[in-house]
Amino acid sequence: MRIAFIVGPFPELSKTFVLNQITGLIDLGHEVEIFAVCGEKGPMHSDVVKYGLMEKTHCIPKSKAKGVAKAAYLIARNFHRSPLRILKSLNVFSYGLSALSLRLFYTVVFSLDKKFDIIQCHFGHNGNLGACLKDTGFEGKLVTMFHGYGIRLGEEKGGEFYRRLFEKGDCFLAISDYNRRKLIQFGADPKKIVFHPVGIDVKRFPYRQAKQTETTVILTVARLTKEKGLEYGIEAVNRVMKDNPNTNIEYRIVGEGRLEKRLKGLVKSLCLKESVHFLGPMPQKRVAKEMQKAHIFLLPSLAEALPVSLMEAQCTGLPIVATSVGAVSEEVVENKSGFLVATGNANALAEKLNYLIKHPKDWAKIGKIGHKLVRERYDINKLNPQLARIYETLLLEKRA
Repeated sequence: MRIAFIVGPFPELSKTFVLNQITGLIDLGHEVEIFAVCGEKGPMHSDVVKYGLMEKTHCIPKSKAKGVAKAAYLIARNFHRSPLRILKSLNVFSYGLSALSLRLFYTVVFSLDKKFDIIQCHFGHNGNLGACLKDTGFEGKLVTMFHGYGIRLGEEKGGEFYRRLFEKGDCFLAISDYNRRKLIQFGADPKKIVFHPVGIDVKRFPYRQAKQTETTVILTVARLTKEKGLEYGIEAVNRVMKDNPNTNIEYRIVGEGRLEKRLKGLVKSLCLKESVHFLGPMPQKRVAKEMQKAHIFLLPSLAEALPVSLMEAQCTGLPIVATSVGAVSEEVVENKSGFLVATGNANALAEKLNYLIKHPKDWAKIGKIGHKLVRERYDINKLNPQLARIYETLLLEKRA
């Protein structure tokens, strides 16, 4: 099959679930091209180089000035090839932001004379772009995978925001039961919704039985954004340190985001600079090493869909303390592979962290349960062939 991936920024360290799908489908023998927003080049996952993915990526400039200048050049070079499609792609009245941002235009120009079997969009707003592409003559079955951000957009803007997508889309991949319920609430046809979670390469997160050492390491891997609730995590760790004055505790946070300055300010105000460390963004290999060194994984989110970091942590064998939000309760077996508490409650997080710190002999039992769950449900090497079969079923419907 020939598959077009419609994504946002690429490559992006925190979006390993997109990368795992792309490389997995290539390994299965399918042809993949990527249509993405490309900004400044930063650290990237080794698989981007290994699979030559930048050579398969059509970059839409992130800078508006560069985007407009390059668009003028491309119009002059390509207008004669398909004037109707190019004019359609610039119709702001019909396609709104997809046209105004020039993403629709760029994707159309980059795909002229190309045919795809599948248009795979990640996130609901990229699905909206895919629906506009279908209008302009872009061929292929339109498949959209909804993650947390797309669900939050639907809640904020209402189901009307996805009206065109729900009309034009051929399949909506719900990564959890929670997401499925939300999509139906927004107005998606239940017959077009297929349950298919994101996953991880379990081989890259080998199981390690967590054992007590001189310092207890609590780890969080998350973007430093409001929905991740990291201020509650920091406050919880502060209370845990006060409750355990004779225990060496270190809190390590992997990730980057717009709240970094504010969170570092909170750490300073609580006099935790010696114990709380911001490690910045990391490639997957280094994240796996951090998990090998940790004893407890903490995710204090205010909003989630199906967080990949919880899969990685449980696969490694870490006991979990997280908030019961979105589909986290589908991913963590409460009181067995970890503990779940209400959102925005630093005291509740601290209580569960205290329990784990005082009961290190429980870590192995808890970790084994989480490891088994991830290998059974979220192994990307099982999920990618399932995704290919979903595509094949859609194509058979087309031929019928």
